[in-house]
Amino acid sequence: MGIFSKKDVGNFGEDTAAKFLIKNKYKIIETNYKTKLGEIDIICENKDYIVFVEVKTRKYGTPYRGYTAVNYKKQDHIIRTASMYLRTHKTDKQPRFDIIEVEYYADGTAFVKEHYVDAFWQRGDYGVF
Repeated sequence: MGIFSKKDVGNFGEDTAAKFLIKNKYKIIETNYKTKLGEIDIICENKDYIVFVEVKTRKYGTPYRGYTAVNYKKQDHIIRTASMYLRTHKTDKQPRFDIIEVEYYADGTAFVKEHYVDAFWQRGDYGVF
């Protein structure tokens, strides 16, 4: 894959994750949804849930896992951003927060290493779900 910016690597991982989700019967609603509070990489849905997905992309062989970067502060930003989304995009589906780890090889190929379903939950005083 050569030397690319962090943004390029992130976009590559998000594209790989989106293809994985589509293959697994999810409908992509939106990508890179941004507010002043944060960003959600992928918003998708299946028959039961509206899913807010955080994608973490790492080079194959990296010793630390991507999900460890989704700490409480990051989770809080995602949850608050999802709350803003749901205020303007009504749905009867239950919200869910997933993490997808993508790994890539130097030759430019990538794969989903892990899909953490229901990876974290809403906390705090701003409960909307």
